[in-house]
Amino acid sequence: MGAGTRQAGIRRAGESDRPALVRLLEEAFDDDPVSCWVFPDKAHRHRVHGLFLGVFADVALAEGWVDILEDETGMALWLPVPAGRPDEEDDTPARMRAIADPDNERTELVGRLTGAIHPHDRAHAYLLMIAVSPEHQGRGLGRALIEPVLERCDREGLPAYLEASSERSRRLYERLGFRFMGSTVDLPDGPHMWPMWREPRGG
Repeated sequence: MGAGTRQAGIRRAGESDRPALVRLLEEAFDDDPVSCWVFPDKAHRHRVHGLFLGVFADVALAEGWVDILEDETGMALWLPVPAGRPDEEDDTPARMRAIADPDNERTELVGRLTGAIHPHDRAHAYLLMIAVSPEHQGRGLGRALIEPVLERCDREGLPAYLEASSERSRRLYERLGFRFMGSTVDLPDGPHMWPMWREPRGG
């Protein structure tokens, strides 16, 4: 799943694309409710946000794949998740805190809370993050990035999963066939996140 595919206007990102990926993540998530909760002070967020978000890019490049638009205005980070609870605890949240902001427990807590509710009973494609540059949002680029993977999921009978970080993104995902799983991730004194699952559509 996810290997060697290429759509018109979309290519598979590699390690050499990492600076562009981090830049795009910083731009797209600068005012995201979850990012603003993790880093309430805007000046501090601008200093460390790239370090924090860079871990997501590194995980996707190493363990999954990143689809990026040819003009670098949007990208999607995906992970293939096998069935069964992982044998070892995921160290990514602790790594994010150590790399980005060691004195800020929220950098680790957000990963712990989302990891605790992540379903593992069935193999699925996990949309870890999607980013579109602010000046290009609202033009259907996010949908264009996601749909080819969902089409492959449908052909392969594979579900997909994500956590929506805003009501706006939740509505987009619902149009793509994702359904809210019923319980939000509630960040302490912060925003909600919506775990969403998509069953593959039959041909």
